[in-house]
Amino acid sequence: MTKRYLALDLETARLTDAASDWRGQRPLGITCVALLGSDQDLPQLWHGANSDGTPTPRMTPAELGALLAHLQHMVDSGYTLLSWNGLGFDWEILAEESGDLASCRKFALDHVDLMFHIFCQKGFAVSLDKAAQGLGFPGKPPGMTGRMAPQLWAEGHHAEVLKYVAQDVRAAIGIATESERRSAFAWVTSRGSRSSMPLPAGWLSVKAACRLPLPDTSWMDDPWPREKFTGWLALPGSRK
Repeated sequence: MTKRYLALDLETARLTDAASDWRGQRPLGITCVALLGSDQDLPQLWHGANSDGTPTPRMTPAELGALLAHLQHMVDSGYTLLSWNGLGFDWEILAEESGDLASCRKFALDHVDLMFHIFCQKGFAVSLDKAAQGLGFPGKPPGMTGRMAPQLWAEGHHAEVLKYVAQDVRAAIGIATESERRSAFAWVTSRGSRSSMPLPAGWLSVKAACRLPLPDTSWMDDPWPREKFTGWLALPGSRK
């Protein structure tokens, strides 16, 4: 039986220095969140709101608490939460900004992080854009990047940012469902060629992906450890 997925993606309120670890630049704040079910046509868009409904600079802990309650309702309704690099970014940010570490930790472990599954199996990360290209889906909007979103939001270009975050969840859902249909994931490499990875059992949850054997990364100069993504969860063997 095909899973019903609910993809999640968020945008931060602060612009980070790309040359530095974003964790050292927190708190980043959250401007907006997009959700999209694999059986839905239109994303749900969440953001902070003034009394007149206009977007606020960032979402409050109470607003994020309402989002987490909604996610729990969707999980209870049979959806499997899904992200692209949510383990290494979105859930950690949500935990800090909402103040609800316990809920975010459980969501993170139980959900499917497409990129983390690929990383655990292959030993390297693949960008959302390259994955979308490999499977024939639209990638990032031309001329727009995630690093531009905080500044655009601050300048009042809310619709543009919401369109951007909505496209990311559409891409994640498309990649997840098409890969499971093919029983394989495909992407475009940095050299422009196509590569693929079998998915005989479909996509794995974070908890299950962590149990995969470590891949051979001896050919890499500076391979990433899994703790780069799992460290904030305080899993056995992870950074404290």
